Amino acid sequence: MAMPTGVVVFTRDLRVHDHPALAAAIREHKSIVPLFVFDDAVANAKFRPANRAAFLIDSLADLDVSLQSRGAKLAVRKGNWADQVLAVAKESKASAIHLTEDVSGFALRRLAELRALAVEFEISVVTHPGVMVISPGDVLPTGGDHFKVFTPYYRKWIELPWRPVLRAPKEITALEGIDPGTLPSIKEISPGPLSPNRIMGGESIGRKVFSSWRTSHLSKYDETRNDLPGDETSHLSAYLHFGCISPLEIATASIGRDGADAWVRQLCWRDFYHQVLAARPDASWADFKHRGDHWIDDPAALQAWKEGRTGFPVVDAGMRQLLDEGFMHNRTRMIVASFLTKDLGIDWRHGARHFLEWLTDGDIANNNLNWQWTAGTGTDTNPNRIFNPTVQGQRFDPKGEYVRRYVNELASIPDGSLHTLGPLERAALGYPDPIVDHHEAIAEYRLRRA
Repeated sequence: MAMPTGVVVFTRDLRVHDHPALAAAIREHKSIVPLFVFDDAVANAKFRPANRAAFLIDSLADLDVSLQSRGAKLAVRKGNWADQVLAVAKESKASAIHLTEDVSGFALRRLAELRALAVEFEISVVTHPGVMVISPGDVLPTGGDHFKVFTPYYRKWIELPWRPVLRAPKEITALEGIDPGTLPSIKEISPGPLSPNRIMGGESIGRKVFSSWRTSHLSKYDETRNDLPGDETSHLSAYLHFGCISPLEIATASIGRDGADAWVRQLCWRDFYHQVLAARPDASWADFKHRGDHWIDDPAALQAWKEGRTGFPVVDAGMRQLLDEGFMHNRTRMIVASFLTKDLGIDWRHGARHFLEWLTDGDIANNNLNWQWTAGTGTDTNPNRIFNPTVQGQRFDPKGEYVRRYVNELASIPDGSLHTLGPLERAALGYPDPIVDHHEAIAEYRLRRA
């Protein structure tokens, strides 16, 4: 027998396809209320990135269209997240609140607050999978609460059965009489600067991007994923972060195809970091493995890095791509992170914060734990891994095409010689000299680590 109304709270799952919480609510209740709450705790946080705010507004507008085509309308509220969710549940006389489980300390604290409030009104709070391919609690090492190294995690992860992919509902019976509210403008939730060439959000776009990329690029993924000028990675990271596409659905739709093994392995990396954060929420901002690092305080060098004025072409190209697009190629992310932490000796947290301020796909688990991997405080079994920025540029952008795309001062240099310009050439082009000598900086880094 169907129960009274259920509230479905959307968080990082802004889609109608493969949405277990939505499917369960439709199955178990006579009517539902789809809800999104703009959390004051997010709006008042230190990071108010406009790129993610814009992508969020896009995605919610697209979600609302999808829901309305099926008979429901997205209700929008603003305020304390738990209070607002409970208020809608009480107004709709809901018997249950359904939402997708998440792993960050922030998400877990909000969920605990909601449960504490809901119990007084005998409203159940039910969580469902959907943010990851496989939930953290389903992939455990013998005698431990999480895997600390990727490879053994991957071996177990790839062998486990995956839940079935759920189809989008054809029809939704919505509770009538609930004020839908209105979506705020981007500036209302984030007054910061927007990247001029940011991508648009939404499930509709995300599904098209994946379908097109799978057809044209998946088979070559392992060969081309580090090719900077080719830029043939999927560009799905923001759609995954906001849940506009289901990681399980795209993994299932890829497995067995040419090139899929390397691609699905990257989705496993995403799950791996989420299970680390689920077990170690402190690793958001604290060293996963403390190495006794003595970080250097150098505001001028940090600012030069942020603005793409380090004098290392591939580093500067990556940092300028970030500002221009709200995105950076994964290979370049590793190069610029290594440069900040190893060459400049600056605390990885400064880099992680800057990325979160600009990345449309900014995700605490993936961003911060990847920063720790590169800085040598994370899960990498080689904590002293070094990326030589000049060699990396020559290897992955041999003709300088990627650099020329973002570093205007070097646009007139027709070949890969731009990676090794001398002082006179730099002066003539108005391009700065390197702010450090790589070999000297790495020698100093090794002394600090010793």
